[in-house]
Amino acid sequence: MERLWSPWRLAYVSASSEPKGCIFCDAQADDEAAALVLFRGTTCFVILNLYPYNNGHLMVVPNRHIATLEAASRDELGEIMALTRVAEMALREVYRPDGLNVGINLGKAAGAGILDHLHVHLVPRWSGDTNFMTAIGEVRVLPEDLAQTVERLRPAFERLLGA
Repeated sequence: MERLWSPWRLAYVSASSEPKGCIFCDAQADDEAAALVLFRGTTCFVILNLYPYNNGHLMVVPNRHIATLEAASRDELGEIMALTRVAEMALREVYRPDGLNVGINLGKAAGAGILDHLHVHLVPRWSGDTNFMTAIGEVRVLPEDLAQTVERLRPAFERLLGA
């Protein structure tokens, strides 16, 4: 039998199924979660997905705990889109993907994992990145850990945003 080691997922699989607050609100105060923040804007921030679909999977999140685009202010909407654009540019520069999935899941029926804090996903994609491990084994293999992803992406954000 082959073994696929992914020790970073232990916290996820052994955690209680009861939510303990909002991970996005916590990321604004908690040092461990804050380590995954790539950039902080005025009304929004960019953070890596703790359980990525692919290397470089990140999210643009408003600071305010809101669930929908309808609840967002004009400033928040503007910064969400501006940071999504910069995130696309940084991902293309650093990872050189063949494409990107950019999306918002509003509500449980739409696939939202975090129901009440709006966020935009950006997932780099490569031709052939869905292989037998994903299609048959229902396993995603990620060759880079999150600390490496931060090291690669944070300088691109700083350069692109003049931070």
